[in-house]
Amino acid sequence: MPPTSSTPASILWRWRPQWRVETLALAASVFFVLACNGNWWSGVLAGRSWGDASTWLFAGAVFVLLAALQFALLALLLNRWTAKPLLALLFAVTAFAVYYMRKYNVFLDPSMLRNVLRTDVKEARELVDWGLLPQLLLFAALPVALLWRVQIKRVHLGRALLQRLAAVALAITAGVGALLLVFQDFSSLMRNQKELRYLITPANYLYSLAYVLGADTQAAARPRQPVGIDAKLGPQWAQRQKPALLVLVVGETARAANWGLAGYARQTTPELAAIPELISFNQATSCGTNTETSVPCMFSPWGRRHYDEARIRGSESLLHVLQHAGVDVLWRDNQSGCKGVCDGVPSEVMGAAHDPALCDGERCLDEILLHGLDQRLSAANPGPQVLVLHQLGNHGPAYYKRYPTAFRRFVPPCDSADLRQCSREQIVNAYDNALLYTDHVLAQLIAQLKARQDTLDSAVLYVSDHGESLGEGNLFLHGLPYAIAPSEQTHVPMLMWFSPGFAQDFGLDLQCMRQRAARPVQHDHLFHTVLGLLDVQTQVQEKEMDLSAACRRPTPR
Repeated sequence: MPPTSSTPASILWRWRPQWRVETLALAASVFFVLACNGNWWSGVLAGRSWGDASTWLFAGAVFVLLAALQFALLALLLNRWTAKPLLALLFAVTAFAVYYMRKYNVFLDPSMLRNVLRTDVKEARELVDWGLLPQLLLFAALPVALLWRVQIKRVHLGRALLQRLAAVALAITAGVGALLLVFQDFSSLMRNQKELRYLITPANYLYSLAYVLGADTQAAARPRQPVGIDAKLGPQWAQRQKPALLVLVVGETARAANWGLAGYARQTTPELAAIPELISFNQATSCGTNTETSVPCMFSPWGRRHYDEARIRGSESLLHVLQHAGVDVLWRDNQSGCKGVCDGVPSEVMGAAHDPALCDGERCLDEILLHGLDQRLSAANPGPQVLVLHQLGNHGPAYYKRYPTAFRRFVPPCDSADLRQCSREQIVNAYDNALLYTDHVLAQLIAQLKARQDTLDSAVLYVSDHGESLGEGNLFLHGLPYAIAPSEQTHVPMLMWFSPGFAQDFGLDLQCMRQRAARPVQHDHLFHTVLGLLDVQTQVQEKEMDLSAACRRPTPR
């Protein structure tokens, strides 16, 4: 029996309007523009006064433009059978998108959308909090409930088609007219702040999703293009007496602003600071602001300078070039994969099976990456080896889960993945504790290599994939479009360590390297520097991008 009282439930029960699909599309468009685009409106109206009539004209014209464009798109997709399920899906996904855009001030561009699609269940679980529930109720459950009360009018197919075309034409005309009213102002804004287009919801994630799926489909349809197939070991390898190992550590979400070796007020790298041979590059910048962009980019020969996402993702990486030269390569992962750079390369995903004491059932602490390293060093092959360790590092927002209790030194830390429950001081404390633990893991790695330096020449190169915002400018986490990303997201720590035997046999002048470390460097240098350090010769290497080139004895080509 239907409710008979005057409660909201009874009113909703009696509300059964009959709408055409066009009316439903228009109502949804207005809802999206007004209720789901708070970040967009904040961006386009920033610096404008509501006491100025031009602000009202601009806001009204932009509203008509967005509503018209979204209506035209929906009108082409919806019909009597698809309208309700498609709109229900859009309401639900948009509710999630709006929540995280507001919470972390992120832009849903293709790079961020790719990051979302690659997020595993463990990462996603850390991002879910109780604050999401009211958002889902208000922006998903309520609209879907209202949607399902609407009865869609049946219209003859021919008549429906004519009405639909007329409605779309009218919407496009209205949108163009609104744009012409404020064209100069609006076009200038879009040229100067291109990233704002990725705040228009749901168009932002629909466009980005189509872009990413299209790019991935094209990449999957063709094999990776070979890179450096002419690679070979240089003449220094012919006279070597000991095996050589380069350990390349890919950090996660470590920012230089909080890195003790880079001059941070707190000493977050005490163990590394006690290693006199360490060389710290304090002016390093990343290739991207998220792992999905930075890792493929830093392992490519083109980097940020010649960035071409399709080319980078569709080509072999540094690891494949090393394999072409006969280098023994292994990727060890304590994160969410190598983002394609280790495809076809021997790899290990570290987990509780390796050392349950370091794992909590979901994630493992980064010391898991050192598991069994002594045995591997003891059985080192006589030839060149590269070991890549991909850290979990400071992956947010659950910074407190990235370090054991012994490293809970900066207190009180934020012991929650919902950063809104913590003060900025608590967030920074938890983040800095995680950096302390990274410092310990790197120092332990170097200590193990030092213990083997009589029988093994070794080197360590550490660099973080990107940085992190910790509340500066009300920004949190990472992933902003590179053009507007703050330095906290792009300025990353980088360091090198060489055993005496490695430096001597490869002709490295360490004092020269220290001088080079005082100047700016980029992720772009990684590919070419690793080849140089290991004396791997190939036409694809750019000598001017090799940080060690000017600090090594020249070898004949």
